[in-house]
Amino acid sequence: MKKGWLVIGIVVAVIVIFGLMFMSSYNSFVNLEEDVNQSHAQIENQLQRRLDLIPNLVNTVKGYAAHEKEVIASISDARAKLAGAKTPEEEATANDQLSGALSRLLVVVENYPNLKADQQFTQLMDELAGTENRIAVARKDYNEQVAKFNKKVKRFPGSIIAGIGGFDQKEYFKAAPQAQEAPKVDFGGNG
Repeated sequence: MKKGWLVIGIVVAVIVIFGLMFMSSYNSFVNLEEDVNQSHAQIENQLQRRLDLIPNLVNTVKGYAAHEKEVIASISDARAKLAGAKTPEEEATANDQLSGALSRLLVVVENYPNLKADQQFTQLMDELAGTENRIAVARKDYNEQVAKFNKKVKRFPGSIIAGIGGFDQKEYFKAAPQAQEAPKVDFGGNG
């Protein structure tokens, strides 16, 4: 009889140990997934800051460069796409389009020395540059969190627990293929 209780006790102990290990690993997945979500929220926070700055910048440029409607329209369109993005992939694509439009705006600005000297414009450009840096840091942090999460999802025994718990790999915030090419800047001079 004592032998039977010993076997039952060992089986219960093994079940409890595996249950605790599963619970601990599952909670680790939950924590890592929340870290990924928090990092993504920081990207969205900085993208929103950028979206909020752009109308002020565009309005300042409009006063000096009324005939540069195409550049201003491309910024507005790209801004709208970024505001409507729903996934990290859509955000990355819209972000790249907006960055390209802002580069074209900087070329326009070169043609207006008074605009470059305008204090409001200079302040807005400084804020936008700071925001661009924050976006880069937020994307790096997000991708680091995604890497931690994806490693845990792929490694054994995490892959088993991820499958049971419904945890799928996360997508990295990637640059668009166009980002591999340096932008071409032409100030209109040939010499």
